[in-house]
Amino acid sequence: MARIAGINIPDNKRVEIALTYIYGIGQVTAKKILSQANIKNNPHTNELATSEIDRIREIIDRNYKVEGEAKMAVTQNIKRLKEINAYRGLRHTKGLPVRGQRTKTNSRTKRGKRISVGSGRRKSAEKT
Repeated sequence: MARIAGINIPDNKRVEIALTYIYGIGQVTAKKILSQANIKNNPHTNELATSEIDRIREIIDRNYKVEGEAKMAVTQNIKRLKEINAYRGLRHTKGLPVRGQRTKTNSRTKRGKRISVGSGRRKSAEKT
């Protein structure tokens, strides 16, 4: 297994897909990295030479924020939005959808499991 940016890249997948296992690299970025490293035909990871893996590693280290750096940047952006009391920051604080989705019926993943409340009336069989 090749190790790039602290992540073990799977051997049995094409390089373009295997690079997406790194946080901060999607398919479009993976294609750009492969074109910069002059790797053609999108081979499997185990077919790459060590020099090609080193070129990929060097390109990622030099040009892209990945893993810890990328996660830290996202966290800092959210923290900044909260500090300046922006609308998006308030939505993050309240745990509600941030990007304009409706909340009347959907957004169960953000708001939690639905709890139905009864009428509050006790059953006549119960002792009071």
